[in-house]
Amino acid sequence: MTDPARPRILVVGPSWVGDMVMAQTLFAELKRQGDCDIDVLAPAWCRPLLSRMPEVRRPLDLPFGHGELKLRQRRAEGRALRGRYDHAYVLPNSLKSALLPFWARVPRRTGWRGEMRYGLLNDVRVLDKERYPLMVQRFVALARAADGPVPTLDEIRPPHLEVDPDAVAAAREQHDLAADRPVLGLCPGAEFGPAKRWPEYHYAAVARDWIGKGGRVWLFGSGKDRPVADAIIADLPAEQRGEARILAGATSLEQAVDLLSATDAVVSNDSGLMHIAAALNRPLVAVYGSTSPGFTPPLGDRVVMERLGLDCSPCFQRECPLGHLNCLRQLEPDRVIRALAGLSDDAA
Repeated sequence: MTDPARPRILVVGPSWVGDMVMAQTLFAELKRQGDCDIDVLAPAWCRPLLSRMPEVRRPLDLPFGHGELKLRQRRAEGRALRGRYDHAYVLPNSLKSALLPFWARVPRRTGWRGEMRYGLLNDVRVLDKERYPLMVQRFVALARAADGPVPTLDEIRPPHLEVDPDAVAAAREQHDLAADRPVLGLCPGAEFGPAKRWPEYHYAAVARDWIGKGGRVWLFGSGKDRPVADAIIADLPAEQRGEARILAGATSLEQAVDLLSATDAVVSNDSGLMHIAAALNRPLVAVYGSTSPGFTPPLGDRVVMERLGLDCSPCFQRECPLGHLNCLRQLEPDRVIRALAGLSDDAA
């Protein structure tokens, strides 16, 4: 039963995997300030993430596709939420994301100033990007006074997904994944575009080294990442291919989270899976090319970020505007292999 004295909070969540993982910093800050009930309104695919965040009471599925306005349906959804919440936090900057809390008549509606949202939000914050360089600082700041100090990383609790050991065991059994050797998770895809993808032959070199030392490799991602995963397997010696399993496109997001939690280390591009691995406290090597860890770095104690920092990067483009992709091609696999060894040494 809901305690009427506890603040009832509605969060309109982001629509990207990595951003939703980082939004947990806001949920943790709200809980730190006092006991409250937090429901999160987000696309249905976010449920596997939200259900692994202990701060969230209930995920609410947002029944709209990306970019869909559907004003009449949004109004009906908002009206159905009337009287249920005391405070709403709107994390996306779009106008449409602020409509449901407005139509739900949530008394206080907080968010950063975005697309003509005055009136829809009645606690509008003006973002100074230089003052709040990190996304997690922007999320946590919404839970604090507008004129308060900037949250520091020392104050912010990193994302921390919790998994059910029985669910992990079930996923391993379904995919016939043995638990007798150290497992390296590879996340070679990136939804944003090829300028975020470390070359598959570099991933293959890391896989060869790991398997050569007695381990196994699992390749994670969506169905779109299957060709890259296939290329990595094809670049392995024939005798090693049986020690590598392609899970890209074969698992739900829910299973991917559970199976990532069972790895001994992870190598990932700048992607949503990178943030999931960090939130599962996996030893993680994150490879950066066209982007920078200066805005959305993976947070955790066992994270190494590898990037070359060439003059042409970060360009934040989906494809290399110069056509050479040197920021990733020239980042040799030996650097990542050494980083993995360093993480293992730290764990020991």
